[in-house]
Amino acid sequence: MAWWSRTQGLAAEPKKSVPKGVWTKCERCNVTLYEVDLDNNHRVCTGCGHHFRLPTEMRIALMTDEGSWQEHDRELESADPLGFRVDGKKYVDQLKSAVRKVGSGDAYRAGTAKIGGVDVEAGFFVFEFMGGSMGSVVGEKIARQFERAVTFRRPAIMFCASGGARMQEGVLSLMQMAKTSAARSRLRETRTPYIAVLLHPTTGGVAASVAMLGDIIIAEPDALIGFAGPRVIEQTIRQQLPPGFQRSEFLLEHGMVDLVVPRKDLKATISRSLRWFERGREPARQTGLVGDIVDIPATD
Repeated sequence: MAWWSRTQGLAAEPKKSVPKGVWTKCERCNVTLYEVDLDNNHRVCTGCGHHFRLPTEMRIALMTDEGSWQEHDRELESADPLGFRVDGKKYVDQLKSAVRKVGSGDAYRAGTAKIGGVDVEAGFFVFEFMGGSMGSVVGEKIARQFERAVTFRRPAIMFCASGGARMQEGVLSLMQMAKTSAARSRLRETRTPYIAVLLHPTTGGVAASVAMLGDIIIAEPDALIGFAGPRVIEQTIRQQLPPGFQRSEFLLEHGMVDLVVPRKDLKATISRSLRWFERGREPARQTGLVGDIVDIPATD
């Protein structure tokens, strides 16, 4: 048959290939998924429920009410105070490359929106921008988001996905851990609700500061959450870690997060939590105080 194909010239026909971006293989169950179907299911595997990383633009559209998103502080951009370079590549060039790739000015987007009809100050880490790393601009945007929440008496919501502090800004990056935690404390002082949603991954300085300070801490399934990664910890303590260590379900079992919620149910859960906060705040508005909330009802 091979000889016949050569003589007929059939073997010379161009080989057809599947265009890039049409199919994706699930990294958990190895099922091949049609990209359109995956997008329609909010980047969740239809076979095993594995949560793929969701692009920030898609998450904003999924989590906020249609037409309600109004972004703030888009003009803020990172500088290069240390003149940092590694392997001959300048930090400023890395920033320019990230902006061209993502279209966002930095690794955090903050704005006013509605979720389930409730006005909120929402913030989204942009993991596509240098791994969602927290530098001076990210810290400033978070601080401003919390200040708006206090000023306008709106709940603050943060969707966290970050590799941690941005090493290219040195100690200025580490300072953002204290800065954002201090800004979060103003929410507590004024009893302004703050919901933290932990996505895959939430690690490093972000996990060690503002991400774990929510009044309610929600995580997506199987998200990696922690300060140092499992391999670093194992190499340091020279012990094998338990199965599922630093994953959402492990943290829920050990009391580090309040809820693990699949992506399809996340907006409804946040909306229910916001209404719960509103019910607690209403009686207190008459006296100028905001009451403490102790339980989330399971239904509307």
